[in-house]
Amino acid sequence: MIGAIAGDIIGSVYEWDNIKTKEFVLFSEGCFFTDDTVLTVALADTIMTGTPYAENMKRFYHWYPQAGYGGRFHQWAQTTNSKPYHSWGNGAAMRISPTGYAYDDLETVLEKAREFTEITHNHPEGIKGGQATAAAIFLARQGKTKDEIKKFVEQFFGYDLSRHVDEIRPYYTFDVSSQGTVPQAIRAFYDSTDFEDAIRTAVSLGGDCDTLTCITGGIAQAFYGGVPGHIQARVYEILDDRLGEITQRFMKRYCNAGKSGQ
Repeated sequence: MIGAIAGDIIGSVYEWDNIKTKEFVLFSEGCFFTDDTVLTVALADTIMTGTPYAENMKRFYHWYPQAGYGGRFHQWAQTTNSKPYHSWGNGAAMRISPTGYAYDDLETVLEKAREFTEITHNHPEGIKGGQATAAAIFLARQGKTKDEIKKFVEQFFGYDLSRHVDEIRPYYTFDVSSQGTVPQAIRAFYDSTDFEDAIRTAVSLGGDCDTLTCITGGIAQAFYGGVPGHIQARVYEILDDRLGEITQRFMKRYCNAGKSGQ
């Protein structure tokens, strides 16, 4: 899950200032954690404590009200009504990575990804994005090859992952939809050579950059066996004590943190 958080933080400064290149300072001045990180950590806490996710999302929202949430989530989080709002956005896929790490069979991963996603994003495309992201992480954890992960995602979810990132990049623009973010994020992982390259590749596509890199980072962590130590160290410097402590507990319990010094 720290891979997703690293992606969010690294991509944060490029969301409204796309750069379309892999050549940049990895942690730019002013980079920060966004709602992607806050809600990812809230899900990790839910998995570890059993606190209902709707309750936890609202609790974390009130702790971090300025983290950059979408308008509809703002409305949802500020009311006592916890009904979903039929979103097809990428906001569920960005927060789902803990699900791919915490459960040990694909059926459960898909079931829990649906459960955690449809609390807000109960549109079929929103659910598909959350499930596809969690499934890719789980399959990577299981040692599946990139081609096996790609084939599963294409066949099970119907995403087109055929275009190389170099074909996507010139025409890719800001897109908050799940269907306009998740396939591109998975392809960025597919075309990468290691964790850092995955993040750089995702940033280079542009679009809703922090969310795209968050999704890519969660998958890349699972596939490449961890996150380089210097990247982890910088992430923990940027997180506050609450978010950092929950992340460390989740990593120790579910992500085999001892492997994470890639």
